[in-house]
Amino acid sequence: MLPVHDALPALKAQLAARNAAVLVAPPGAGKTTVVPLELLGEAWVGEGRIVMLEPRRLAARAAAHRMAQTLGEPVGGTVGFRVRMQSKVSARTRIEVVTEGVFTRMILSDPELAGVVCVIFDEFHERSLDADLGLALARDAQKLLREDLRILVMSATLDGAAVARLLDEAPVVESQGRMFPVDTRYLGRDETQRLEDRVVRAVERALAEETGSLLVFLPGQGEILRTAERLAERVRRADVDVAPLYGALDPKDQDRAIEPAPAGRRKVVLATSIAETSLTIQGVRVVIDCGLARVPRYDPASGLTRLATVRVSRAAADQRRGRAGRTEPGVCYRLWDEAETRALPAYGDPEILDADLSGLALDLARWGAKDPADLAFLDPPPAAAFAEARALLRRLEALDEAGVLTPHGRALADVPLAPRLAHMVLKAGETGQAARAARIAALLTERGLGGRDADLRHRLEQLERDRSPRARDARALADRWAALAPKGRSGEPLPDGLLLAFAYPERIAKARGGQGEFQLVTGRGAFVEPTDALARERWLAVGELGGGDRRDRILLAAPLDEADLAAFTGQFEVEARLEESAGGRLRAKRLTRLGRLTVREEIDDNPDPALVARALADRVRREGVRILPWGPAAESLRERIAFLRARDPAWPDLSDAALAQRLDDWLAPLLHGLRSLAALKPDVLDGALRTLVPWELQRRLDAEAPARWTAPTGNSFSIDYAAEAGPRVDVRVQEVFGLSEHPAVGGVPLTLSLLSPAHRPIQTTQDLPGFWKGSWRDVRADMRGRYPKHAWPEDPAQAAPTARAKPRGT
Repeated sequence: MLPVHDALPALKAQLAARNAAVLVAPPGAGKTTVVPLELLGEAWVGEGRIVMLEPRRLAARAAAHRMAQTLGEPVGGTVGFRVRMQSKVSARTRIEVVTEGVFTRMILSDPELAGVVCVIFDEFHERSLDADLGLALARDAQKLLREDLRILVMSATLDGAAVARLLDEAPVVESQGRMFPVDTRYLGRDETQRLEDRVVRAVERALAEETGSLLVFLPGQGEILRTAERLAERVRRADVDVAPLYGALDPKDQDRAIEPAPAGRRKVVLATSIAETSLTIQGVRVVIDCGLARVPRYDPASGLTRLATVRVSRAAADQRRGRAGRTEPGVCYRLWDEAETRALPAYGDPEILDADLSGLALDLARWGAKDPADLAFLDPPPAAAFAEARALLRRLEALDEAGVLTPHGRALADVPLAPRLAHMVLKAGETGQAARAARIAALLTERGLGGRDADLRHRLEQLERDRSPRARDARALADRWAALAPKGRSGEPLPDGLLLAFAYPERIAKARGGQGEFQLVTGRGAFVEPTDALARERWLAVGELGGGDRRDRILLAAPLDEADLAAFTGQFEVEARLEESAGGRLRAKRLTRLGRLTVREEIDDNPDPALVARALADRVRREGVRILPWGPAAESLRERIAFLRARDPAWPDLSDAALAQRLDDWLAPLLHGLRSLAALKPDVLDGALRTLVPWELQRRLDAEAPARWTAPTGNSFSIDYAAEAGPRVDVRVQEVFGLSEHPAVGGVPLTLSLLSPAHRPIQTTQDLPGFWKGSWRDVRADMRGRYPKHAWPEDPAQAAPTARAKPRGT
């Protein structure tokens, strides 16, 4: 008897009285293979079917096989399964084990779930996006359509109370379970060595220290294959078999990996997190855990889902450790230090918080829910990510502006693919190429199919040649997808690159820099090896990328002809800008862009005058009005008005900043017909500035701040209103002889910079009478010595002014 049997009476009683319950049972309790069979005999089940959801295809197949074996029947009888690319069910099937994605298709196609009396969500703690959506839809169907539908959520490490609240305070039944003792040994973390080498050393130690088979947890397929190679070189024991176990493996190879080792032999199973739950691998009593997992992380900005390697949560580490104590006492080797365990997060993040939500948004639209808040989610999808998902669906023409499913959107929802790939298949169907596009979709969704060549064409050829069961199932599945596309007219075959670009237009790439270097529509860099044939292409449509710090590796792509970009004309942006030719003339450059990529570049040596005028004005906005060819009159006008404005704010602001803000008022009309700013005439700028000064102020301007000052000789001198000490005039001292009062402008003393006959400064003053009476005596003596032929009167206030070198009559 398995531990879960002790909890069955309470669970059966609750489900007989209520339509929802939560079962929390630790790993090894037997909930996956015992509970569905036990519920089958309940009165409320009658002749109905029980549907149980599993997070992975391997777990679904294994659970169905184990239950069928318990009944002494083949799979497809009382117990069957349905997963992607495989199905074994019949009219006699009463318990149907399905993956979470398959259930979503089931309930969207039949919201009442006709004939289904109970839906079991197994291993719900993994919190996949499909599981969260499936529970939300099942709960909605239960409330609105099927009050008699039972919902049972089962988990090993979940917070049962939170799920119970989601199910209107459903009862929580707990099984204490039974796990054999597991001795945990910490081997420390050595970052100086490759992970595979550390794992191989741990395997060698475990084989020497312990008996039984080993289950080794690694982040992904790459680490598994590299570890298998090293073990083949280092572990030369005839009684040890190495068995990889990952999602892209052929189902038969997966089944062989979880079978018990033959008598007298030991097995080393190298697995991803696929083996954390739902599976009991007979004979395993040793676990080696590297403490890492590979999880998808969606980046809305680039439209890419990248696989990130992260530390596992404490819950996942406990799940992995528990694999060693399923059937007998075991040992768990952890490749980190014991203190690090306390720093691990308690649980992993639900996928709904980091995933591409376009499929979720499409499914909700098909369900009739415009807002995720209309359904009961344990964690609601992030608003920003959901908004981006809906924006993508509008670009795919699946939703209208009101968020309602379009006919094309309904067709997308009928194809069991991600919206982008479904869109590709439907678009290809318009020219009779749905089958080809469906093959491409199969390669993109089933890792490892067709090999590892980056060239999509080679992968497709390999897929057609592959006679393995997995490849055969993938081709059959692709044919079913293609059959869902409307039958369009046969025409000129569309190239593979264009088909791929229909799904991922933001991954169109253009060659740049060295051979093999590309830039994506988003602006991010990507590359293929320079020796790859794709490196010689000018344009690529990219289907798959491997993450990098500054650029990504192109893992799957196809050549794209520039002419095919016309299919994306609706996404083109046209930018017209001016540039200076070698001869100094402005010419227009018209750029047609797709995102950050230039598709076409056209030169016009005689650009539209309006375009030139706008470009010149934009340059002034960028660089400031100081780049304009101001003349002395305009500069003087601005200085004079600035002087007056400092005393009276009624005067206009003609500062650089103020003029820049009003370019359209005074400068733009001057630029029409010009080819450069240098062609502007200074007097034209002066006239334009004067239009900014009201007429009544212009009448006061010359009186309150004259541009020039007239000396007693009759000569006039420009006034520098920008001088530090205030308005200033530079004048030879002899020309102010006879002045007994100091001159002023605007009520402010005029600063006189008095010069020698050679125009060298001899004195600066704002008190000319005081100068005559004071320091003039010393200045006169100096000047008489330097310039003896000039008149230097003792009392200049009474002398006649002169502009001549010699006074007349001398």
